[in-house]
This record gives sequence, C-alpha cells and structure tokens, in this order.
Amino acid sequence: MTSADGVWVVGSGIRQLIPCVTSMSHHSPDRSPARRDPLQQGPPAPKDTPIDRSPTGPQLGSFRWVICALLFFAAAVNYVDRQVIGILKPTLQGELHWSEVDYGNIIAAFQFAYALGYLFMGRAMDWLGSRRGFSLAVVFWSLAEMAHAVARSVTGFSIARAALGLGEGGSFPASVKTVAEWFPEKERALATGIFNAGTNVGAVVAPLTVPWITIHYGWRWAFLITGTLGFGWVALWLIFHRSPEQSPTRSIVIQTQAQQSLGRIRWVELLVHKQLWAITIGKFLTDPVWFLYLFWIPDFLHKTRGVTLLNLGLPMVVIYVAADFGSVGGGWLSGALLQRGWSVNAARKTAMLTCACGVVPILLAVHASSLWMAVGLVGLAAACHQGWSANMYTLVSDMFPQQAVGSVVGISGMAGSIGGMLIAEGVGYILQGTGSYYPIFAIAACTYLVAICVIHLIVPDLQGVSLERPDESGRAE
Repeated sequence: MTSADGVWVVGSGIRQLIPCVTSMSHHSPDRSPARRDPLQQGPPAPKDTPIDRSPTGPQLGSFRWVICALLFFAAAVNYVDRQVIGILKPTLQGELHWSEVDYGNIIAAFQFAYALGYLFMGRAMDWLGSRRGFSLAVVFWSLAEMAHAVARSVTGFSIARAALGLGEGGSFPASVKTVAEWFPEKERALATGIFNAGTNVGAVVAPLTVPWITIHYGWRWAFLITGTLGFGWVALWLIFHRSPEQSPTRSIVIQTQAQQSLGRIRWVELLVHKQLWAITIGKFLTDPVWFLYLFWIPDFLHKTRGVTLLNLGLPMVVIYVAADFGSVGGGWLSGALLQRGWSVNAARKTAMLTCACGVVPILLAVHASSLWMAVGLVGLAAACHQGWSANMYTLVSDMFPQQAVGSVVGISGMAGSIGGMLIAEGVGYILQGTGSYYPIFAIAACTYLVAICVIHLIVPDLQGVSLERPDESGRAE
C-alpha cells in the first residue's frame, strides 16, 4: 500500500465514523422499563434473576474503590519495574558497550515474553481468579526484576527481561477482570482510567528515584530495590481482596444466571467473534507506540536535547503526569457521555477518536524549538494514548461476559506485545541506520487514526457477545 492509499483509507474510515457517532449521540435514550439496550445490557437474563445495574443500587458499596486503589498501585509497581532499563539505557550502553540493535533485541525479548504472558496469564486469571492469579504474577515479575542485577551480558539481560515480561503479562488481564467483577458498566471506563493512571505514577517515580540510587549505589541496586516493591503490594492484596460476593460491603453488580453458568471459556469460542478481532487489531496497532515512549523517550531526550541522567527526572515527570490526566480524562469522557444519554457505542468511540487526533502533533517533537516544547508534545501524545487505552480496555467488558474478560484481554494484549516486539526491532535498526526519530514519530502520529477506523469497520455498533451454551451444563468443555 502506498502512502496515498493509506491516507485515502484513513480518510474514508473517518468519514464513515464521524456521521455514525454524531447520529448515535443525538438519539435520546429510551427510559421505558419494558425495553433494554442490548449494547449496554448484554443477553436477556432469566426472569427469576435479580439485576441491579444502577450505580447507586443497594448492592453497591464504596469498598470497590479500595479495590481500584490496589489496582492503581499494582500498575505503579509494574511500571517502576519496567521503566528502569529505559532510564539506565545510556549508562548501560556506556558500561556494557551495547549497540542500538543490542538494546532493541533486549526489549524485543521482553515484548515476546510479555505477549506470551498476556495470553497465558489472561487464561490463568479466568481459571485461578484475580486474587490468587494476580498474586502469583506479581511475585514472579518482582523476582525477575531483581535478577537483572546479576546479568552481565546482552543474553543475560534478555533472559531477565523475558522473565519480567512473562510475569507482567498478568497485570492488565487481572485488573480488567477485577473491574468487570466490581464495577457497573457506567463506572468501568472511569475505574479503568484510574487504575491505568498508576502506570504513569510508576513511570514518574522511576526517573525520580532510579538515577539517585544509581549514582549513590550503582545500577545493580536500582534493579534490586525496585524489585522489592511488589512483595509489599502482594501482602496488601491478600489482606484486602476477596471475591465481590465475600466482601463485607457486597460491592457487586449481580450477574445474570446465564453469565454464572458459563464455566470456563475455550479460546476457540472467542476466536470466532469479530468483537475479539476488533480489540486485538486495535491493540496490535497502538500498544507498540506506548512501548516506544517507555523505552526510547529517555534516549530521545538525551540525544536530541542533551538531557542527562541527573536532569532526566523533571521532563519525565511532566510527560507522565500529563499521561495520568489523559488516562483518567479519557475514562471520564466516555462515562460523562453515557451519563448524558449517549449509547455505549457513541461514547466510547467519540472518546477514542478524540484521543487519536491528539496524538498527531507528536510528529513535530523532533524539530521542536525547545526542550519543553518537545516534552509538551510527547506529554500530549502520552496523555492521549492513555485515554485511548482506558477505553480500549473497557470495550472488552462492554462486549464480553465477565468469565471471558481475562482471556480476551490476554489474547488482545498478546497481539499488542507482538507489535511491541516488532517495533523494538524496527526502532533499533532505524536509529542505527538514520540516527533520527522523525520516521518513528511519524508512525506514532497516524497509527491511532488507522486503528479507530478499523475498529469501527469491524464493530460499527459494539454489539455484545453471547457465549451461552445450549446444554446449560455449566461445565468447562
């Protein structure tokens, strides 16, 4: 496909998307109790099953926000551990004599294992439950983070990085599954945005602490100290988290009997649904851009603006604080539109289209006139990505029953990680060959517009998926 063809495809997709979103948003919601919105309610429940989906209904308590806070801190720990190597890239390259391709290969090892982790950890979360599954994942990746301290070569770092990716692959499947269990539909995007904001807190904490640890104690201690954080989180998770049914405040949206009787979901049952492919393609296209920010922005600032390890902290704080606002803001935007009577379809896609447009100016960051203009443009792109991501994750619980959420997030996250692995290799060779970030940011600028068009073409109405079994046996097949 030529660049002209690509522009035509994006333009055509946007021309189809905008009228659809606009028309959907102007329909007043039908408030008659006799009719149900299939996009928001899913398959009809049996008549004898009580359902209370009101965000202030009698089955909802404030304890769900304690759970959300724990998910927030898990995401923060996840990104502290993940971000260390990006911050130390100039130091490690100088001391261990890595080339750009060597560094790209180390990141690709993480992405490959992260893809496998997403796939199998997502399945494990549906099998073990979020309490046990999440605990095991955090312990595993914390040990892997500490293992970086004993690495001596590219191969050693690749092995440690792969182990880290395998464990961290469980974080988002567990978090999204937990949100689907504890929060009603109108709060899910906001809750997802809040816990997803923890990633940016971790990305802020890392550049504020890792340089200081490295300067005073050496880079090996940076990996050891950050690796201990996960064990403290696991203790809190095991103390506070129970299933919603066991919570003393019963913070739960009652499931339909059809959802309760699904049992384990086989992957083959999910692969036949176009909704899975819409989410998977969207993640494959856009997740790599976020990995680009995580692992190469410190290097971009170092090479183009002369930012050193000592003064890296403030620019990174600005970027990821902006990303925090974007994460919460993106979730809030779609939730606010739902509160105003918009359909789930219109609200989610409007928020995502807004975020997609906000990423485009990053193309100008390479030639920005000052450090802080470059930081501002990268921060805007990071904020829009996180707003996009909050809504992407929420699409899963919008269209799939709770028992399938972990597996769907795992499959789509695997696709995103494969994209991240490809971009890691590609960025390494582009920088080795050209020394310029311009073609890399050009890819980032247009990717989200392509993704929203593809998602809309595949699922124009976000129709919910029914996975009911004809025999209603409730047993895993």
